[in-house]
Amino acid sequence: MDVKEMPDRQFEAVLARLDRIAEELARLNRNAENAEGFALVARELRNLNESLNALAYAALGQSPRVRRAK
Repeated sequence: MDVKEMPDRQFEAVLARLDRIAEELARLNRNAENAEGFALVARELRNLNESLNALAYAALGQSPRVRRAK
């Protein structure tokens, strides 16, 4: 690979662009982590809802209606 001289001004522009790209990647990673966290919370809430439904049916002395997964 040949080494090319890069003027300072162009080098600074490239560095600034790389910094913006790094910031954007960090933002995207945070968003992805938040989305994963929300999915986990949603799954836990769904499980809690199913458990509460089972408890409610048990308190009424009934068995829950089983719904088949689609």
